[in-house]
Amino acid sequence: MIIAVGSKNPAKVSAVESAVRKVWSDVEVEVVAVEVSHGTNEQPKNEDETIEGATRRAKLALKKTGADFGVGIEGGVVDLKHGMFISGWVIIVNRKGKVGIGGTGRTMLPEVIAKRIRNGEELGNIAEKHFKIDNVKQKQGVIGVLTNNLITRKSATETAVINAFSRFVHQEYFE
Repeated sequence: MIIAVGSKNPAKVSAVESAVRKVWSDVEVEVVAVEVSHGTNEQPKNEDETIEGATRRAKLALKKTGADFGVGIEGGVVDLKHGMFISGWVIIVNRKGKVGIGGTGRTMLPEVIAKRIRNGEELGNIAEKHFKIDNVKQKQGVIGVLTNNLITRKSATETAVINAFSRFVHQEYFE
């Protein structure tokens, strides 16, 4: 089985590899990473926009590779009356066009960072300067910084990938 990830971000690719080993431990799986565009704003600012970006990534990864599954992973923020939260969505598309979807948990951002996002800046750029960590998006992610690495970008994404694959593990429940 070939699974194409619509990103070359090591944290995203590693999360898919780990999740797939858990979901299909008895199947030989090759995970390939391909660079694709998410087609949304640099910083998705609501759940629908984040899901749209993940969907585009999944479909383009599938189209570029002809794999069995295309996986799109997109991080975004959602601004609620309680504060701004980071979130992530995973979309998995198979060759037949069936779609699985899974999400990460939500973690509140410090207000100083939320204000800058509301003013048009991108979370990754803000986080690198604020937390003084180069390329934080490809490492533990903001969630890793905020949770003292109890939850990392990889582990949060891995859970979301497993959630999205549930659509294919138990297809009979979705037909």
